[in-house]
Amino acid sequence: MLTVFGQDLYFADGPAVSFYGFPYPTRMAVVRLSSGKTWVWSPIALTEDLAVAVDAVGPVAHIVSPNKLHHLALSAWKTRWPEASIHAPPGLARKMKGFRFDAELGDEPDREWIVDIDQVVFRGSIAMEEVVFFHRVSRTAIFGDLIQRFPDEVATGWKGTLLRLDDLVGPHGSTPREWRLSFLSRDAARAARQRVLDWKPERLLIAHGQCADSGATHVIAEALRWI
Repeated sequence: MLTVFGQDLYFADGPAVSFYGFPYPTRMAVVRLSSGKTWVWSPIALTEDLAVAVDAVGPVAHIVSPNKLHHLALSAWKTRWPEASIHAPPGLARKMKGFRFDAELGDEPDREWIVDIDQVVFRGSIAMEEVVFFHRVSRTAIFGDLIQRFPDEVATGWKGTLLRLDDLVGPHGSTPREWRLSFLSRDAARAARQRVLDWKPERLLIAHGQCADSGATHVIAEALRWI
């Protein structure tokens, strides 16, 4: 159920979910922290096999959502691991008023993972802000929806045409056009982009589309050139 992506970093692919009629693939990441605890990013639909695989990495201590769209599986994961802390991105706690979050993510890592993971918030959008992470030991940048790179073979029909018009297909995939337009103030986003590039990531792990196991700094710079 878990695939190794780098040292102490794993991912798992989940079922597609519908987003405005588009079948979006889902992907999550799991990190074994230096403390031995497990950090879970953007959890996908939970199955028993997946739960067993995650438990094998280490005790689940932190579950994070990168933006306010990646919340569909949070309740199931909290039920399975009630002692885990749930970390919300900006805006999600207001959206899910009946769900209790333990903390809101910001530009500084939680002290529980500061040794292993860095992070920054892409601010300035009136629609949605995203928290991007950097796993230090594997040199991996972890993006939710800001970078999407759907393979050519799935970009077919009229939906594929829309994906191509949105620059979301192939190795030069980017950010959905409507989301780009929602960044009315881009100074903060430019600063966040520069911080990500300063990490000099070697790998890129994304939720939607093809990841990159090399050359990630260049891939990210090109994908976010619009900022």
